[in-house]
Amino acid sequence: MIDNVSYLFGFLGGLGLFLYGMHIMADGMQKTAGGKMQQFLSKITDNRFTAILLGAVITAIIQSSGATTVMVVGFVSAGMLSLVQAVGVIMGANIGTTITAWIVSLGTIGDSLKLFQPGFYAPLMIGIGAIFILFSKSDKKKTIGEIVLGLGMLFLGLDLMAGNIKPFTGAPIFSEAFRVLGGNPILGIIVGIVVTALMQSSSASVGILQTLAFNGVVNTAAAIYITLGQNIGSCVTAIISSVGSSRTAKRAAAIHLLFNTMGAIVFGILGFVVFTVNTKLANHTINAVEISVFHTFFNLTMTTLLYPFAGLLVKLSGMIVRGRDDEVVEAKKEPILQLDERVLLTPAFAVQSGSVEVARMGSIALKSLNAAMGAINTKSLDDLKTVAQCEQTLDDMQEALTEYLIKVDNLSLSESQKKHVNNLFNMVTDIERVGDHADNLSENAKYMIDNNLEFSDLAKEDLAEISKDAIDAFETAINASGSDALGAVRRVNKLEDKVDMLEDELREKHIDRLTKGECKPQSGIAFLDIISNLERISDHATNIAGYVKNEI
Repeated sequence: MIDNVSYLFGFLGGLGLFLYGMHIMADGMQKTAGGKMQQFLSKITDNRFTAILLGAVITAIIQSSGATTVMVVGFVSAGMLSLVQAVGVIMGANIGTTITAWIVSLGTIGDSLKLFQPGFYAPLMIGIGAIFILFSKSDKKKTIGEIVLGLGMLFLGLDLMAGNIKPFTGAPIFSEAFRVLGGNPILGIIVGIVVTALMQSSSASVGILQTLAFNGVVNTAAAIYITLGQNIGSCVTAIISSVGSSRTAKRAAAIHLLFNTMGAIVFGILGFVVFTVNTKLANHTINAVEISVFHTFFNLTMTTLLYPFAGLLVKLSGMIVRGRDDEVVEAKKEPILQLDERVLLTPAFAVQSGSVEVARMGSIALKSLNAAMGAINTKSLDDLKTVAQCEQTLDDMQEALTEYLIKVDNLSLSESQKKHVNNLFNMVTDIERVGDHADNLSENAKYMIDNNLEFSDLAKEDLAEISKDAIDAFETAINASGSDALGAVRRVNKLEDKVDMLEDELREKHIDRLTKGECKPQSGIAFLDIISNLERISDHATNIAGYVKNEI
């Protein structure tokens, strides 16, 4: 009895090492991918092949099709992806998840090749990885250490699971259970669904199945049916995450379920026919590599078959989740579009989503600035309303972005990602302050409208010059990125110097006009306040440019 409990504890410990090792390895791979991971989202287009490829690559890196699909649901809910784009990414995620099965297969090479078993080197890999993590000063070497350590833990966990399940493999209950599952497709699929849904990880359930197969207790028919069920079970995570989201996000989760369910039905029927005719094949003892082969073949085949029918999948999802897309339209009116917390599952994408939203916040502040100057120049009441709306949105965005970035900062990030998140914090503050200055400008416009005041022609020309340079500095700063970022930073600094000089010059000129009686004192007060706000806007533009330069 004690021995049996010991074996059970050993198996559970091995499963824990396997799961945690996979988590650490995926975390390290995400950090190594770095900026490339952050660029993937922008490359997802209506070209389904590109979306499939990117879905496969992303899932291979983060080692979880469930996490990828949850992110897709979040992106769709935020309006960052269309349903057609989501179909391609989901198909790719199913292909990418087979990588985990192949990694597991490496650890189950026969005893005759013990020297070539990854599990043989697992302790060494853990030791090397730990040394890199603990003693390396290089961020890159530390992430490599995480990958090596995680891989070593994964293989050690597999060895522990296999070793502790082996004493039970001769028990009649195992052979009888798999005989029953092999003869009943529906039951086999249900078992696969339930186990995967409970574990919230198809990789873990496939790993357990492969461990059992390594010990020679799984027949081909049972393995096929259980694997089909595992694919359906992997949809549970995305379905749960879609609860409370827009209809479109729920449809994205439904598409994932449709894809895997259709595959299970097609292959389940084919398997039942083949195994009924060929009982020898059905009862053949399958190994871990053969499970990986089927898993890969299944996902590649279903992707190939359904690739031309992405539009049909979208329509079917609409029949399952009924209703118009009004929720999506309403969602786009909300101030925060990109900050779906499901994206936090993948730090690189979480950072990217924050960057996208900060850039959008900058564009709203720019819109507010232009409207404020429009109100000053044309006395437009509509422009005043625009500034008021933008100011409220900017305040809401500052609060939401700050909360979101705090959560992102607590994730496992590389040093460069941490620096970027810190810069985003600072940018949010500066952009919100620019919005406040735009609001101040609109107050001056309202003051002039209420008191029927006008600037002289010379004053208007001076305002046009300084406002153009200040707004240009801010626009250049918020758009500074890529290969021309350093050039943009230099341009902002030059414009800021010019605005400083202009403020002093225009202040003197305006005082001179006041003494000569060319301007009313009330207009003079507004003029001086306007140029002061414009100068401060250029200061914030310089701050933002400084954050950009900090990452070059």
